[in-house]
Amino acid sequence: MIGVVSRIAGVGIGAGVGAGLGAGLGGVGWFYSGLLLDTRRDLVLPERVLRVRDGVLTLAGSRLARQPGVWGVRWAGGLARTGPVAADRGTEVDRPLTGGDVPPPGVDAVMDAGPFDPDPGVHGLAFTEVHVDTPLGPAPAWLVPAAEDTWVIAVHGRGGARREALRILPALHRMGLPVLSVSYRNDGDAPASPDRHDHLGDAEWEDVAAAVRFARAAGARRVVLYGWSMGGAVTGALLDRAPEAAAVAAVVWDAPLVDWRATLRQQARNRRLPPGLTPIATAVTSRRIGIDFDRFDLRRHPPAVRPPTLLVHTDADTAVPVAASRALAAAAPALDWPMRYVEVPEMEHTAAWNADPRAYEDLVAEFLRATL
Repeated sequence: MIGVVSRIAGVGIGAGVGAGLGAGLGGVGWFYSGLLLDTRRDLVLPERVLRVRDGVLTLAGSRLARQPGVWGVRWAGGLARTGPVAADRGTEVDRPLTGGDVPPPGVDAVMDAGPFDPDPGVHGLAFTEVHVDTPLGPAPAWLVPAAEDTWVIAVHGRGGARREALRILPALHRMGLPVLSVSYRNDGDAPASPDRHDHLGDAEWEDVAAAVRFARAAGARRVVLYGWSMGGAVTGALLDRAPEAAAVAAVVWDAPLVDWRATLRQQARNRRLPPGLTPIATAVTSRRIGIDFDRFDLRRHPPAVRPPTLLVHTDADTAVPVAASRALAAAAPALDWPMRYVEVPEMEHTAAWNADPRAYEDLVAEFLRATL
């Protein structure tokens, strides 16, 4: 139809095509925004388990199957724990099976940076399931008790769950730090928001602030905020907006989302979407949930409270751009923000622990001992 109209009236074409393209981009922007705000979490299984023999798990060769270090391999029926790559034959990758379930040959799977399930008991740690009184109702949390009066509030990322904290829990417990691993709205454990949309940190921080109040009421003198991925945006918003930020003694961020626009641009590239779509989708999302994305660029708009912070990011992160963390770390001295930045090579999103668990745990312990 556009071709036909173009032979009739030049001025009308410009308006018609512009309106058509605008409507088309607006529709795609709405669709992309919908993906961003969708609270459903479908398990995507891009890898293939070829066989398990003599304690060795063989995967079809892929970039993720070749990731260094300790990983989980998850499928619809279970989770296996594997060690570093033992052999790479191009189309096949061997990894030692070190724990967890044994996958059946031929099953579709996904490499999982969290190799432990289902709760702190997997490490032999005593814990209690408690409920935090959030603005939307009771939200379950794991409380792993310990002797100190500084508590760690563990905050998972978007699409994640409390199990995100299971990797670091033993190291924190050895330090004597109680850990409260929380849920927040729309994560499948905590109550859903009335609109059933993710709010990208713009509302979730209220649930984490409630967790800080819970900890304080239970005897915590101070708290450490420990956030992965979007947990960085959530805890960053808390530091900026909540009176509970006064109790925060330190922050640990692992692959944190510290610039939503940069992250949306990277996610659009991952989906091979046109670069011009990101501002449209951002504007649509702002209208749909009322978020101000400027407040989530922490380099330009740092939070009101800036405790000593350990920021760890991997340089091969395809989900949350490492460049945003580098920029924030470089700006930290001028922002009067005590910050230590550590970059881990080769690893994917939130996989710094996986590269070398002992080194990662020593880093976190050293930072917290020097800070608390």
